[in-house]
Amino acid sequence: METVRRAVRKWPRGIKRSIALSFDVGCVLTATVIALAAEPGTLPANPALERLLLIALACSIPVFTAFGLYRSMLRAVGSRMTYILAAAVIVSCLLLTVVDSSYLRWEIPWTAIFRFGFLLLTLAGFGRLVARDVLNRAPSSARTLVIYGAGEAGRRLAEALAASGTLRLVAFVDDDVRRQGVSMRGVRVESPDELNSLVRHRGVSLVLLAMPNATRRRRSEILESLRPLGVAVQTVPELSDIVSGAALIDDIRDVQIGDLLGRDAIPTSEDLQDACIRGRSVMVTGAGGSIGSELCRQILGRRPQRLVLVELSEHALYQIDRELRTLAAGQHPVDIVSLLGSVNSKSRMRKIMRSYGVRTVYHAAAYKHVPIVEENVLEGINNNVIGTWHTAEAAIEAGVETFVLISTDKAVNPPNVMGASKRFAEIVLQGLQHSARQTRFCMVRFGNVLDSSGSVVPLFRDQIRRGGPVTVTHPEVSRYFMTIPEAVNLVLQAGSMGMGGDVLVLEMGKPVRIADLARRMIELSGLSVRDAEHPEGDIEIRFTGLRPAEKLHEELLIGKNVTGTGHPMILRAVEHFPPWDLVQLRLRDLASAMEEGDVAGARVILEDVVVEYKPAIELADLVWRQNAASGKLGVAAATASKVTDLSSRRLN
Repeated sequence: METVRRAVRKWPRGIKRSIALSFDVGCVLTATVIALAAEPGTLPANPALERLLLIALACSIPVFTAFGLYRSMLRAVGSRMTYILAAAVIVSCLLLTVVDSSYLRWEIPWTAIFRFGFLLLTLAGFGRLVARDVLNRAPSSARTLVIYGAGEAGRRLAEALAASGTLRLVAFVDDDVRRQGVSMRGVRVESPDELNSLVRHRGVSLVLLAMPNATRRRRSEILESLRPLGVAVQTVPELSDIVSGAALIDDIRDVQIGDLLGRDAIPTSEDLQDACIRGRSVMVTGAGGSIGSELCRQILGRRPQRLVLVELSEHALYQIDRELRTLAAGQHPVDIVSLLGSVNSKSRMRKIMRSYGVRTVYHAAAYKHVPIVEENVLEGINNNVIGTWHTAEAAIEAGVETFVLISTDKAVNPPNVMGASKRFAEIVLQGLQHSARQTRFCMVRFGNVLDSSGSVVPLFRDQIRRGGPVTVTHPEVSRYFMTIPEAVNLVLQAGSMGMGGDVLVLEMGKPVRIADLARRMIELSGLSVRDAEHPEGDIEIRFTGLRPAEKLHEELLIGKNVTGTGHPMILRAVEHFPPWDLVQLRLRDLASAMEEGDVAGARVILEDVVVEYKPAIELADLVWRQNAASGKLGVAAATASKVTDLSSRRLN
């Protein structure tokens, strides 16, 4: 039967229309004969009967064609098509009445015409529904599923699944006892307590969570209850995405990792979000990155006068420019300016800011991958420290009002170059604030963002898709997590709260063990973890050891000198930083060390300025190591001399 269905689906559209038209011809003829036969003494003999049949066809088939009944796909027949068919039948009956009164002189009783319309609607409608169900019937090998949520989202999702014919729905599940026991589209609504039975006896292997208006905490509770069932779980988008038009209610997605955090939506102050954006010229550096691109999306929704995108990668700039112009279509007009440029070029940054009257800068351009920066020390420092310095000074010279640095929890007590360079960048802005009369600098520090480039989440998804193993560095390693939209939402609010030179820290909730996150992702994919206790499991979690200079646990604060703000999820940290004249001296030393390729000297400068920086490993810079291995001791000797000189001038 499935072979026949596949063959029919592949038929040319013309053949399918011809079959549908032939079927309707049969329905018209059958309805006419039965309607006349049921009327005593009305059924005429040939050729009068033939004439009535031809008239009935002439009054019906052209009307059906005009109503578009032969342009519709049978597999997508729904309630709207039923209404169209009913309207076409009514028009056909009215036309038949007019023809009968003017041409046949009332040979057909009105009761026969009424009966004809009823029979035609029944035959044509029922035939289409049967054809739809036969063509859409899922094969016996189709995946069996349950929809969790019997509300509007669940109903629409069921309709979409019925049209696809690739999945077999066996039940709805809903927490509302008023819905339990009733049927929707011929499928019974069950209690969540029946899920285990459905999995064991009906072969359910997939649960679709159709509760877009549920809080994230509630979704997290449901996901946790589904984990032991060993079924894959997917969801429909959240209500905010549906309302904004970013997604359709029947878009099926993998479980959003943010749901696993169990944290409710972040409170948003419209005034705080608008303060530095609405009606202003706003610039985002690193606009094509994970954080930068989300900053651009949310800024666009706050109605700036102009949005200036600065990005070093041509491809990333092209991608975000195209996306933003699509989002902006039909909305409040925004001047979107996409520019290639490096934050290391102070003159380029100054020209951009002055040319476009930039009033607010969100500085998201940074190198953030710990092992990569550890192996490319000078480039990491150049981008994260010197780039921030040059861009900030350009902002002062261009009269920018607000400059917000996107920082990281890795800047707290850093054991690696990446974290130390970000803390150095914070110190630069803290020092500049004392000489800046018009520009207000603030730093927003937060932990890992889910699904960003380099995040463990896309890595785990890919590893699960390939059958494992899922690699975790250490059984106890933990991180603070927040979704990218959440983090950016708070960044926009925090940027308006900064008083100048302060470090604002986002409340990240409780840290999450990476091993637990990996286990949840495996189990919610319908798979099981293979370990010593479950050797028959599907996917192994393999521990690879901490990467060079990686911390077991991250921190958000240096010391405990922290105060609250007007927002429950934003804190203000009061942290020590060196005098600006000494920082300037070290910045010049740093520029000199980079010009000479002095990796060791540059790292010593980091230790001088960032007193909390305690390198966890020896120098791992690949070029420096290659020079040392190839016997180029001239560079090594110069480096040793420079290190000694700098060490004698450590900051106090």
